[in-house]
Amino acid sequence: MLALVARRLIERVGHRYTLPPEAAVGARRVASFLIYAGAFLLVLERLGVSGTVLWTAFTGFAAVAAVAFFAAWSVLSNIFCTMLILTTRPFRLYDHVELLESGEKPGLRGKVVDINLVYTTLRETDDGEGAGTVLQIPNSLFFQRALRRWRGGALPPTGAAYARKADPLDV
Repeated sequence: MLALVARRLIERVGHRYTLPPEAAVGARRVASFLIYAGAFLLVLERLGVSGTVLWTAFTGFAAVAAVAFFAAWSVLSNIFCTMLILTTRPFRLYDHVELLESGEKPGLRGKVVDINLVYTTLRETDDGEGAGTVLQIPNSLFFQRALRRWRGGALPPTGAAYARKADPLDV
């Protein structure tokens, strides 16, 4: 009964203030959760479970969850950035990319050969000392630095040609 009243109230408020449908759905879900959680607590109280014991258990679990969340923050950040990479697609597999240190200064570069939950793997393609090696770059780094990308089979300039291209005084 209370859920039905809450649902109708949310519908009226949504029509009155022309809320987006997503906001109305979210409000209905929050209201339903609160109503059912309150009913569950009332049932537990009728069965003899103390509210103080429940509150103590809840706050203890919340504190442990908060500590675990902060301990795993960097891993969670990389996982979230993976989801962003896969949805916004700033680069794709087999693209050549370069993470710029600052401005036009060369940074980490290579061909994207793998994207997993924590790292993006680049195969270095330069003729320098790192040729043929792979770099595993944390996914969060792609959102902290500027990214240069060459699509698919297009190869980036290397060596002296790259230095000439980057030199603004070269006429």
